[in-house]
Amino acid sequence: MTDYMGARLRVFLTREQDRTLLNLRTEEVPQKVKDRAEVIRLNAHGWYVEKIAAHFNWDQQTVRDVLHKWRKQGLEGLWELPGRGLKPKWKEEDIVFLEECLRIEPRTYNSSQLSEKLNTERNVQLSPDRLRRVLKKRGSIGNGQEKATKENKTRSQKRGNKQT
Repeated sequence: MTDYMGARLRVFLTREQDRTLLNLRTEEVPQKVKDRAEVIRLNAHGWYVEKIAAHFNWDQQTVRDVLHKWRKQGLEGLWELPGRGLKPKWKEEDIVFLEECLRIEPRTYNSSQLSEKLNTERNVQLSPDRLRRVLKKRGSIGNGQEKATKENKTRSQKRGNKQT
């Protein structure tokens, strides 16, 4: 937080701009876009950056960034830029290939073996940890009994060891 008192950051909206931002609340747009639109409207209606930040539980600089972006880019500044973040090294077909291997082949695989299989057969390098996360997110591995082994090993133990 800064100790100086600069000029208040304030945006001014036409009636049409205010109506457009208000209508975004009911549109099929990401929640971030709706929140940014509301930040701009609140500021235009007299709310200070500090109050808006407290209302959204955001950092004050985040609110300032939204307002500055609105000034420079207008409505387009509310959306995320395309192409942000690291691109996946794998394609959908690669994961489908592994899921088919898990389903069809009689043997079981651990994540290291699956990673190696993906590398040798599809030339896709994915770490065992990353591969495990991708498969788990898709529901390919996990609690499904037939996914990892054909039978539940804990049930095959003798029931005579039961304590009373």
